[in-house]
Amino acid sequence: DQYGEEGLKGQVPPPGAGGGAGGPAGATFFSTGADGPTAFRFNPRNAEDIFAEFFGSSSPFGGMGGMGGGMGGMGGGGHGMPSGGIRFSPSMFGGGGDHTFTQTFGGGGQGYPGMFGGGAPVKAAPIERKLPCSLEELYKGTTKKMKISREIADASRKTIPVEEILTIDVKPGWKKGTKITFPEKGNEQPHTIAADLVFIIDEKPHPVYTRDGNDLVATQKIPLAEALTGYTVHLTTLDGRSLTVPISSVIHPGYEEVVRGEGMPIPKDPSRKGNLRVKFDIKFPARLTADQKSGVKRLLGQ
Repeated sequence: DQYGEEGLKGQVPPPGAGGGAGGPAGATFFSTGADGPTAFRFNPRNAEDIFAEFFGSSSPFGGMGGMGGGMGGMGGGGHGMPSGGIRFSPSMFGGGGDHTFTQTFGGGGQGYPGMFGGGAPVKAAPIERKLPCSLEELYKGTTKKMKISREIADASRKTIPVEEILTIDVKPGWKKGTKITFPEKGNEQPHTIAADLVFIIDEKPHPVYTRDGNDLVATQKIPLAEALTGYTVHLTTLDGRSLTVPISSVIHPGYEEVVRGEGMPIPKDPSRKGNLRVKFDIKFPARLTADQKSGVKRLLGQ
């Protein structure tokens, strides 16, 4: 390249000609010119040296791992996706505001999982929502239908909105905190497995009963006179029956009447039920007249 055709003919010795002891290692070539044979040494460059000069590594693929990591870094460095992954808001099930959560990609750095040998797609975090149920519904069992809106990916990987109806069969005796899972019913996103939808049973307040495990608790307010002379409890059960519980003993503070088998169904065996526990809030008079005090002493005195 430096001497052209004259250099090929040997008329102009190229650099390093003469093959002296100090010359670089390589193959020695000879050419014959007007002045006789001329020797010069040819130094081919090693391909690994060329890669090292351009890429900082002797291997053409040695930087790929770093390259993948660098691209992954785009997720947090302002060049690609926002730091922390992708944010999207699926519609609430049956309406009523937005439920927003953040899903972060995994594998291959923070940006594009699966590129340059990154990991498999990561499953999005579950979407959880409370499912309020009345005590009557949990006593008898019920079916709830929930309408959801979500995005799915079509054949071209474009996302399109769809609506679905999910059916939840609430079993008799289910407790607060029971979870019902619909696998992969969240939004579909690139490189991410759709999230599970999880409904969590919650109990609505009841005007008469509270729940304690498999037992039902009802509190009755009664005057002191009835607490001393006898009282009859009248209740309507959660399945609509009239329940009468006569109490002939003295009802003192902390007294509890237990009616067996009138509590909540036991989930593993709904034919069996817990107990009904009747508690009492005794209303004491704020004050007594002198005649009332003497009368009480006369009636109750030892």
